[in-house]
Amino acid sequence: MIPAKNKKKNLEMTIEEMRNFAFSYIDKYSPSKQQVKTYLLKKYLKTSNESVKKNDITDLITLVTDDLEKTKFINDKFYSDSKAKNLIQRGSSINKIKNYLISKGIKDKYIKETISKIVEKNEDQDFFSAIKICKKKRIGPAREEDNRTLFYKKDISILARSGFDFETSKKIMEMEKDDYFRIVKFL
Repeated sequence: MIPAKNKKKNLEMTIEEMRNFAFSYIDKYSPSKQQVKTYLLKKYLKTSNESVKKNDITDLITLVTDDLEKTKFINDKFYSDSKAKNLIQRGSSINKIKNYLISKGIKDKYIKETISKIVEKNEDQDFFSAIKICKKKRIGPAREEDNRTLFYKKDISILARSGFDFETSKKIMEMEKDDYFRIVKFL
């Protein structure tokens, strides 16, 4: 049996060890709070320290991540905004951005704020993102005029898998090549 002093010392060492793991992870990846929690849990399961009960480890992880959030090492609002901006530059749809943020464990209120900021800046963001996808993948109006009708279904499918609704995809696919090139110049 471990004396109470030793147990307290092991707990403090475990917390400090977790904090160090979290700092190195944050320094390398700039993750969300949920990603840090997942990382610390996996890290603990690999090392499997016998002195701390597995039930207590989730409480310790929560304690460490809350402390990191208070000291502003982790900020889900900032993470949400920066990832959304990055995904917009790549040509992702609003649906894809929303699903990505949900998968990273971002709270619903931060996701709603981020999406509303995107819509405020540009009401037709999906349209311009779809144009970026067309340019990147050379589909739709970026194709040769002879091949556009042959590949219509395939191109619509690519846009749908990228998270664009049918109306936006159809609008892009029916666009004239001249209009497409004028818009691409501004992107």
